[in-house]
Amino acid sequence: MTDEASLAPAAPRPIPRVLALANQKGGVGKTTTAINLGTALAAIGETVLIIDLDPQGNASTGLGIDRRSRRVSTYDVLTGETDLRGAVLETAVPRLHIAPSTMDLSGLELELASQRDRAYRLRDAIRRLNAPAEHFERDRNDVDYTYVLIDCPPSLNLITVNAMAASNAILVPLQCEFFALEGLSQLLKTVEQVRTTLNPQLTIHGIVLTMFDARNNLSTQVVDDVRQFMGAKVYETIIPRNVRVSEAPSYGKPVLLYDLKCVGSQAYLRLASEIIQRERTLRVAAA
Repeated sequence: MTDEASLAPAAPRPIPRVLALANQKGGVGKTTTAINLGTALAAIGETVLIIDLDPQGNASTGLGIDRRSRRVSTYDVLTGETDLRGAVLETAVPRLHIAPSTMDLSGLELELASQRDRAYRLRDAIRRLNAPAEHFERDRNDVDYTYVLIDCPPSLNLITVNAMAASNAILVPLQCEFFALEGLSQLLKTVEQVRTTLNPQLTIHGIVLTMFDARNNLSTQVVDDVRQFMGAKVYETIIPRNVRVSEAPSYGKPVLLYDLKCVGSQAYLRLASEIIQRERTLRVAAA
């Protein structure tokens, strides 16, 4: 007797929300935010994939992925050597996976310079995550992600353009320091160029202020300036400067596993809730 269910076409996978964490300035908290926001989203029930696109691979290290374990990386994905699921590794955090990076990424721009689809390599790889389940072996990587977070390098190069072309929106970490707004206008200009030429749906999801020091009057002034400049795009949640957040990566753990009760962990949980609430608002507005 024929099993009718076996003849039915496989249901399409849910489409994950793709957020790129981008800022061409280094040291603003992109990787720290990717690791801990991903962990916080997973902690409240989302299924998250972090894509490490920084050749330094700090997001991978910060989630405890040893360099010897990175036999397949995002470099292999972008060069077409493997599909994205082939690069995915589990982390110590339930419902949080990562596609790690290696230093090979630093030469990618030269390798892809002559390829017509060079700006769409990551977009196409993420789209294949949604292929019917029958196209993959049922294994530990065969999960439906609700969020994909892309940790971008500290530059506006081809890798970052790939991330923007693949994303629904950009999340911008901004350090509470004197030069916080320097370079932000260039990033916004790049986002507008990508929207015009490669990805018409791209938006700025929000700006998260990081490394806030309440004892420093300058930090408070920066918060006021950024809110005046960017308005409602700035998240209410502010990530404080916190020694536990700084210590956690050296143990290969997100701060939520290292010290759940510290102020840094609690801030990232609030940020995750705020992002989900903003997502709900966007869905309602689009309906």
